[in-house]
Amino acid sequence: MITDPALLQSVRQTPLFSGLKDDQLDCIRRGEVIDLSPGTVLVDVSAPAQFFFLNLGGEVRISRRYDDQEVLLGVNKPGMFIGEIPLLLDAPWHAIVRVSKPTRLFRLDQENFWLMLGTCRSVAKEIFRTASNRLRNLEGYSSQRQKLVSLGTMAAGLAHELNNPAAAAKRAAAQLQQTVGRVQSLICELGGELKADDWKHLLDAEQEAVQRSNEAPALDSVSRSDREEVLTKWLDQQNIPGAWELASTFVGAGLDAGWLASATQKLPADSRSAALNWLDSRLILHSLIKLVDQSTSRVADLVKAIKSYTHMDQSPMQEVDVHEGIESTLTMMGYKLKDVQVVRAFDRSVPRITAYVSELNQVWTNLIDNAIDGVSGSGKICIGTFVEDNQLVVEIMDNGRGIPAEIQGRIFEPFFTTKGVGSGTGLGLLISHRIVANRHGGEIEFESKPGETRFKVRLPLTRSLAAPTRAERDISQALQGPT
Repeated sequence: MITDPALLQSVRQTPLFSGLKDDQLDCIRRGEVIDLSPGTVLVDVSAPAQFFFLNLGGEVRISRRYDDQEVLLGVNKPGMFIGEIPLLLDAPWHAIVRVSKPTRLFRLDQENFWLMLGTCRSVAKEIFRTASNRLRNLEGYSSQRQKLVSLGTMAAGLAHELNNPAAAAKRAAAQLQQTVGRVQSLICELGGELKADDWKHLLDAEQEAVQRSNEAPALDSVSRSDREEVLTKWLDQQNIPGAWELASTFVGAGLDAGWLASATQKLPADSRSAALNWLDSRLILHSLIKLVDQSTSRVADLVKAIKSYTHMDQSPMQEVDVHEGIESTLTMMGYKLKDVQVVRAFDRSVPRITAYVSELNQVWTNLIDNAIDGVSGSGKICIGTFVEDNQLVVEIMDNGRGIPAEIQGRIFEPFFTTKGVGSGTGLGLLISHRIVANRHGGEIEFESKPGETRFKVRLPLTRSLAAPTRAERDISQALQGPT
């Protein structure tokens, strides 16, 4: 309670309370004035909504933690107020409020804050106006922040996914150079020993060996080791140098001592060692070329997935198969799914729909990422599609810990997150709901219990979507280039 007339007057002179009449002063007389020193943490993240603060002098900084980074959201200076949003939403604080200069604050508790709103119309109007602007700005900032964080996470994952096939292709290219040199050297050695018929026989053997290599079943380590040991002994008996290295290649290609004996028996005896080494090199060349093809194909698939996910060079709204977007999203998130079993229950006969594809891909990303978090990165996620009540339904189910019943009613609220402090923006489901409901005329529903959480995205099969915004038209024209 403020009893000092001078303090009461200093509070009344602030812009927020300057319009109060004498009979309305009780709404601020019920508060108190506090002095704080620099470095004082006025409010921390997750603190309950208890007070409304008005700055009478000094400076207070408001920041928020994102992962391990603390980002400044704003600076509260004399005449400005904070704390209205947590009180209005009855939600804990999502920011850190720290005093940066010697500061004097007017503080009003929750009960008297609501009393003030009910009795002081001019004050309530200004508080609601400011809260609305702050929520809109904070939501916009957090939304952009979420997109940037998602982009950074996706980029890191893609770098990892691209690095593996790129590194494999680079290693294979280096080995190819060495192996080609070895093949040329062996050709020169065999050139003076083999006749035309011998070369034909050797080339036929190589073609058969390559075919057997393509069809050879994968062996477990024990079986492979046993076969290599038997073949190494046979090669040693034939006085073939480097028998154990050759044995590894030949066993991997599905060749045994009987086949090698048959392939070389028609060749001159003094050329058989060089011929077997030449065959070994040719099989290695074949496997390296195959590895380069697989690696570059993987890179091409990832690039294709990126283009499909972002829908580069395509208009924002188009007729699409939702399965393509889901598959692109799964490819982009492959680095997070290494220990997760993904089960596809797609009805490929569902019709194509007209949609904002990149926005739907953002929905799939948010829901799948939540499912991965729900199973703690190791479990089962099932994604299904079907038609029901003239709607295309995409269902994403996980067998994780579930969403506690007491918070299920809040998961679509802005800034509400079940992840750890700083691990999520609390906007993923809100944005997904807006994309589905506002942009596509659909709905998102869910049910959850321990061991089973299901999210269903319902999209109308036929609907005229909202006209593109001016920004979307500008982007579309920019992508199409000059006419």
